[in-house]
Amino acid sequence: MKYGVHIANFGPFFDPHVLVGLAQTAEDSGWDGFYLWDHILFWNDGNLPTNDPWVALAAIALQTKHIRLGPLVTALARRRPWKVAREAVTLDHLSNGRLTLGVGLGHPPIDDFARFGENSDQKFRAQQLDEALDILVGLWSGAPFGYQGKHYQIQDGTIFLPQPVQSPRIPIWVAGYLPHTAPFRRAARWDGVVPGRWDDTQMTPDDVKSLKTTISSLQAEEKPFDIVMGFATDGKDKSLASSIVTPYAEAGVTWWLEPIDPWRGSLEEMRQRISQGPPRTA
Repeated sequence: MKYGVHIANFGPFFDPHVLVGLAQTAEDSGWDGFYLWDHILFWNDGNLPTNDPWVALAAIALQTKHIRLGPLVTALARRRPWKVAREAVTLDHLSNGRLTLGVGLGHPPIDDFARFGENSDQKFRAQQLDEALDILVGLWSGAPFGYQGKHYQIQDGTIFLPQPVQSPRIPIWVAGYLPHTAPFRRAARWDGVVPGRWDDTQMTPDDVKSLKTTISSLQAEEKPFDIVMGFATDGKDKSLASSIVTPYAEAGVTWWLEPIDPWRGSLEEMRQRISQGPPRTA
């Protein structure tokens, strides 16, 4: 299992200078990944300072050496896929091949879509997401590429260079909520899944085992695949933290993400939690 921090970049965590410092602390403290939320506003609260995670990640990439990083998750339906493709390749080069791209439909749709005149219909956004994913991979291939979809079109023969540092491409994690099934059919095509429950209750190890079986049944061929989840652990009690995480590791979770946000504690308290290191299994 690998371990990352998942930061809600709002309130005291909006300052990109602060995020760079937290990323350096995470790297020095043994964490394997550093991931940022990606929203325009924080859930109907325009008074809460928010930053652009892609810009912040560029700064983080230049000030760290080993830790993986990425947005978790970017709502592709509100972005031009060729622009995301370009930004992702640039960030992959800045980080020397450390980017993981987390994607999803975008939640809540009211604040990331409808408030700004974007179509918030779930089926519409899902269609855009699937087309955008195909476009990303096609452009990243470096080969002549064209696309004619319902929502996006690219002229045949388009060559998009440079390719990503990572081969065969930048890893893609897809987020989704149980009990919906469509997000997991989508995720099975890619490199990992970031699952949650629609009612916000915690997933159990048995849920993870069931999800792993479902994903395996949907994959065309057996391949490495990440199951990414986590919740708060106590950095002071390593034994307790390990006892919480171990059943999930045994069930198939490959990345444990520690939530770091302003509702859990102050900036200094969260900095201390990061410095205490990950809840490694025994």
